[in-house]
Amino acid sequence: MRFAAVLAVVLACAASPASAAAPKVPPGAAVATFAGGCFWCMESDFDKVPGVLATISGYTGGHKANPTYEEVSSGTTGHAESVEVYYDPKKVTYEHLLDVYWVSIDPTVKDRQFCDTGNQYRTAIFYHDEAQRKAAEESKQRIETTKPFKAPIVTSIEMAGPFYPAEDYHQDFYLKNPVRYQFYRKGCGRDARLKELWGARAGGH
Repeated sequence: MRFAAVLAVVLACAASPASAAAPKVPPGAAVATFAGGCFWCMESDFDKVPGVLATISGYTGGHKANPTYEEVSSGTTGHAESVEVYYDPKKVTYEHLLDVYWVSIDPTVKDRQFCDTGNQYRTAIFYHDEAQRKAAEESKQRIETTKPFKAPIVTSIEMAGPFYPAEDYHQDFYLKNPVRYQFYRKGCGRDARLKELWGARAGGH
């Protein structure tokens, strides 16, 4: 479950449940989709990458169309909190986004990330074509041989399906509510665990 104090704040905001619209992506942009626990945190991590044009929080990997946050949080939809990352492939490669992804998550645990538990917080790479699938598989194999910890990697690699943007109040949460966001992130132990796993390579802020 999400860190309790912040969950109460988010649910209080749910009076405006409208889902966000997908961002307008310039011609030539590409998309990558990742699940890494809290999508607020994943947006924050990827937005800092040069060449990333936009990120959007949402739900994917499940069976229910147009799910709400409450439905996904119940763990019954099969969806994971995820982010779509729109990027300029002339400025940043998919392979580099994979590198950023790995050091921004704990890939050693199933159906959990930091203080958040449930299959909606699983880690997964959702590939959009064969080139992304191959790159993801190769990246995972490389991480398995170079990781600075002993635990195996349990992150799945899956074909991307429908992606449902999350409610407006989730989008850019780290910018709209920086104090609450930092309170959640620190309280959840995300950065402490990333540093424990990855050392100086750890992502996140």
